[in-house]
Amino acid sequence: MKKSIIITGSSGFVGSNLLKFFKLSISESGKLNIRKSNWKSEIDLNATAIIHLAGKAHDLKNSSNSKDYFDINTKLTQELFDVFLASNCRDFIFFSSVKAITDKTEDVVTEESVTNPQTAYGQSKLQAEQYILSRTLLEGKRVFIIRPSMIHGPGNKGNLNLLYQFVSKSLPWPLGAFENQRSFCSIDNVCYVIQQILEREEIPSGVYNLADDEALSTNELIQIIAATTHKKARILSIPKIIIYAIARLGDVFHLPLNTERLDKLTENFVVSNDKIKAALGIEKFPTSAKEGLVKTISSFQ
Repeated sequence: MKKSIIITGSSGFVGSNLLKFFKLSISESGKLNIRKSNWKSEIDLNATAIIHLAGKAHDLKNSSNSKDYFDINTKLTQELFDVFLASNCRDFIFFSSVKAITDKTEDVVTEESVTNPQTAYGQSKLQAEQYILSRTLLEGKRVFIIRPSMIHGPGNKGNLNLLYQFVSKSLPWPLGAFENQRSFCSIDNVCYVIQQILEREEIPSGVYNLADDEALSTNELIQIIAATTHKKARILSIPKIIIYAIARLGDVFHLPLNTERLDKLTENFVVSNDKIKAALGIEKFPTSAKEGLVKTISSFQ
């Protein structure tokens, strides 16, 4: 029997993929727009689960009002969670972010890592988490806070598309001097985890990081893109001091490369997925980091 699942943010990248994966009808019973003033009157209080994806995404241009993050990511989540607590819904799945933990770290990020987000985006997500965890759950209800690393898949835009443009145009990649390791998260693995949570009642509530099994460097990513697009990987090792100077100019003149984007492309940010795999009873996710990235990159062509 098909479960009744409510998805907020269903028009976004993750939401549209979940709708497709679960083959939900694109009716109001499957989607909920919590930006509408009357959304509380439209929610199905007897649904099996609420998957809360709606939120204000991280703005790399730093042009957003900080208050917007807390109004949307924190307050709306609190309101939705209160409705869930009073409803007959069994599961509440909130998509937070690894940025709720920290923005930069040289250590592997686990669920036990000390939280210290520096941006309004990360702080707003963390405050939403804290509110959810502070409330008492009735028997039979479950709550999952999912902290994904950078999610990607066919149709996804962002830094992967930027890298793809470099390689597909045979432009040399200028950041070869930066050696890093970072985690990615394939949309296929996201869908797999959500499916498992919904189908298996024995999986316990909790906070779970979500990432592919393998971390990759940006230079490795460039090589994967080149191999997928049948191009030659051209990686230059320009001195870091020059790159940092260009990125600072990007902050002032709103160039494609600014300091925040440079950090995203070159930082170390490895996320452990041990806890979620232990809860699912698996050793590996079905899609490897390389397989997921190849699938995403192929969709750009």
